[in-house]
Amino acid sequence: MADVAIVGGRVVPIVGPAIEGGTVLIRSGKISEVGDAVSVPDGVRVVDAAGSWVLPGFIEAHGHVGVSEEAEGWAGQDTNEMTEPVTAHVRAIDAINPADLGFRDAISGGVLAVNVNPGSGNPIGGQTVALKCWGRTVDQMALRQPSGMKAALGENPKRVYGEQKKTPSTRLGTAAVIRGALVDAANYLQRIDAEQAKPEAERKPVDRDLKLEALGKVLRREIPWRQHCHRADDIATAIRIADEFGYDLVIDHGTEAHLLADIIAARGIPVIIGPLFTSRSKVELRNRSLANPGRLGRAGVTIAITTDHPVVPINFLVHQASLAVKDGLDRDTALAALTINPARIVGIDDRLGSIEPGKDADLVLWSGDPLDVLSRAERAFMDGVEIYRYEAGEARFADL
Repeated sequence: MADVAIVGGRVVPIVGPAIEGGTVLIRSGKISEVGDAVSVPDGVRVVDAAGSWVLPGFIEAHGHVGVSEEAEGWAGQDTNEMTEPVTAHVRAIDAINPADLGFRDAISGGVLAVNVNPGSGNPIGGQTVALKCWGRTVDQMALRQPSGMKAALGENPKRVYGEQKKTPSTRLGTAAVIRGALVDAANYLQRIDAEQAKPEAERKPVDRDLKLEALGKVLRREIPWRQHCHRADDIATAIRIADEFGYDLVIDHGTEAHLLADIIAARGIPVIIGPLFTSRSKVELRNRSLANPGRLGRAGVTIAITTDHPVVPINFLVHQASLAVKDGLDRDTALAALTINPARIVGIDDRLGSIEPGKDADLVLWSGDPLDVLSRAERAFMDGVEIYRYEAGEARFADL
């Protein structure tokens, strides 16, 4: 892996002020040095970034790339296992196709990592995975597996199972299903702990249960609970259940989170807000607005922005941030919502989300300010290797 120096650009580290005419020195795929007075050693490949903005790759904190494939119809649709309400044992990683065109779309929009979630048809939908957007196999791409447990409140599970004349067909039924599964998981952990407390010679094996094992990771706070919810009353229910069982909560979508912003901020609950480029296609979206990210940010809520790809194409992630800035979101908060915030929410901030020594050299060179809708991601580097270039009106990708 060749060493690289990206020199002469406007370097935006995210965690510090922009560096005009800065240099990012990359060694063995990792960021080694960042600054305006970095010495470039002999033999290092130099990339001239004059006139460009250099940023960390953006991170989509909630999407369905690879499980809801572009241009494949039903054959590429593996988002929801809607055959029973609790499918905590299913894993997004087992259905991701690295060849999905969505990954290349992501890179062309400056998005180099994504947290792939199961869908919201079930009260408990399954395990999420964080991965890079480039690789031959999903195992090669994975950053954290599992990275969370997807769950849903509100209209979706109510509609899916109500139409089947099954539980849950109401909001109270959905909450009851979730509580019941978490109680079962708590009892399962107690049985395991009780056996472990015995002298080794007296221990008996506890029959494995993949659903309860997965939910146990939530109760032991190894992974967060990723709660799909739009309306303020559903957000309140999400907080109520999280308080009851003591897990780490992340609110996904949060269309009406601004109505409870003070409560959410006081509890330190992050909100992954979006998608923002949609019509108000159902009751839950009545209060959708591009002004909502700004309202949350001003209240002190940690936010990330999502396209919910394929609801909004993933390469439009940055444009959602741009229009949120137009409607009141602080621009530094907007860039954090595309980079370091999703990295922290997903649990991959030790590797991605900012330009700092020791992190993966996953970087994008932009033609100008990325929050300007006329700017373009012109080159992308992953682990210091150039994987994408926009040249002569054509997107060109490296060979895998």
